[in-house]
Amino acid sequence: MLSKAVIKYINSLQVKKYRNQHQAFVVEGAKSVLELLRSGFELQHVYVTESFEKEHARLLGKDIHYEVVTENDLVKAGTYATNNAALAVGLMRQLPKLSIKPSELVIALDDIRDPGNLGTIIRIADWYGIEKIICSEHCADFYNPKVIAATMGSFTRMQVHYLNLENWLLNLKQTHHIYGASLDGENIHHLKLKPQGIVVMGNEANGIRPEVATHINQLIKIPAFGNAESLNVATATAIIIDNFRRWA
Repeated sequence: MLSKAVIKYINSLQVKKYRNQHQAFVVEGAKSVLELLRSGFELQHVYVTESFEKEHARLLGKDIHYEVVTENDLVKAGTYATNNAALAVGLMRQLPKLSIKPSELVIALDDIRDPGNLGTIIRIADWYGIEKIICSEHCADFYNPKVIAATMGSFTRMQVHYLNLENWLLNLKQTHHIYGASLDGENIHHLKLKPQGIVVMGNEANGIRPEVATHINQLIKIPAFGNAESLNVATATAIIIDNFRRWA
């Protein structure tokens, strides 16, 4: 049974201030915890149900210290309404120095605020073999529990860097091709794109900020065939990246 102090500590990690203070974050559910256990992340605590322990005894036996708890304990400690598998507390990792090759395909996000959108974009990037995502300083927090949950484990394979996006693009626009998603852009279906460059996706409500747009070499758009006003930014990211990979 988890103590009140442990539950309080895990609950506190739902708040960015305390995640940064402890340099720790929460991962919930069978798939995401399994991905974490197989990754290079350092673990602080792992809590599992009896059924999860039996099913994954071999993995848990590899020098992983864990505690068997009840489903009710996992629900109290985490954010899920139900959790019959596992919950883990991982330690934030130090990313390598950011370096982008001109031949690399990278996603840059300008003030993506919704954690679900960021998590889904991370999962999309992982599907298409993109290893780096660049986030402006006010994007949703990578270690937000909702972001982690939406990635379905892809967070373990992704480098997500937070920086001043306009300054970063300014330093790269002479050596890297920078694309921006915009309703005023060229029809992406008319372009034969190489899987390289930086693809900038804008804020859910306002798109790409003017100070970022000034550093973009080429605007691109997904053509509409119906009457919807817009696409969800994660959906749009998937469609655009698919077009970059189409000719690879």
